Amino acid sequence: MAARIVMIEPGAAGGRLDKTLAELLPDLSRGRIQALMAQGLVSRDGAPLLDASAKAKPGEHQLLIPPPTPADPQPEAIPLSILYEDEHLIVIDKPAGMAVHPAPGSETGTLVNALLHHCGASLSGIGGVARPGIVHRLDKDTSGVMVAAKSDAAHQGLSKLFSTHDIDRVYVALVRGAPNPERGTIETRLGRSPHDRKKMAVLKSGGREAITHYRTEAVYGGDGGNPLAARIACTLETGRTHQIRVHMASKGAPCLGDPVYGSGPPAASVREAIADAGLKRQALHAAVLGFVHPVTGEALRFESPLPADMAQLQANLTAL
Repeated sequence: MAARIVMIEPGAAGGRLDKTLAELLPDLSRGRIQALMAQGLVSRDGAPLLDASAKAKPGEHQLLIPPPTPADPQPEAIPLSILYEDEHLIVIDKPAGMAVHPAPGSETGTLVNALLHHCGASLSGIGGVARPGIVHRLDKDTSGVMVAAKSDAAHQGLSKLFSTHDIDRVYVALVRGAPNPERGTIETRLGRSPHDRKKMAVLKSGGREAITHYRTEAVYGGDGGNPLAARIACTLETGRTHQIRVHMASKGAPCLGDPVYGSGPPAASVREAIADAGLKRQALHAAVLGFVHPVTGEALRFESPLPADMAQLQANLTAL
């Protein structure tokens, strides 16, 4: 990292720190300085400065500037769990914790980086530079089956299948309580929450149509009364951002471990089950992906078992 040293003189102190530093370092924007502070890369006399809105104080300030990251995703030798591959497409079992494509906070280590290394030049330009081969996505902390295109024909064909909902997608969710009724269809409008732009929400108007069919497969705990948790199979008709997480929360049965849509803690015994399983993300897994191969016409269907954390959590819940 390159280090920049700037002295704030007593006469320049008193204003907002980020604004003061931006005025003294005109080649760095205020937003860039705020980002550096959020990463702990700005300090005064050796002490980290994290609050961009704090008043600027006199003293020597150091800013550590990371080297610029490449504009295009770079190939990375990341192991992949490959379920199927031919010259046109690849089906993988994505682990929780892997982002699908580079984004702020996940610039490297993504599925795109791994695919670029695995597929080589064949992936270049398929679907655009930023997201080559990607026709759908899973949240970073959702595990399970995904398909990516390796040819233009596959990209166009898969994109059409997803847009016309001719894809069989089943997810397994372990949720707090249980939805009522035990099976049904949730049909809403989904869009950015008007109260928190980082979250999605069910909207009365605007947004996009979102349809989830769900079925309760098992309930856990509750001694015959209200269940403490449940296993839900969700079949997607549409694939909106955070769709299942928002829809299950709207039924009062959010995914266990969901840090965004959890809306209240589960029962103590369920919390213990989560801790024992080592689950540190939403309990949501893309278990089934079925579609007709867009080039060969072959009917394909792939299933992925629950990963270790969700499998252990399910076993713990069964024992309640």
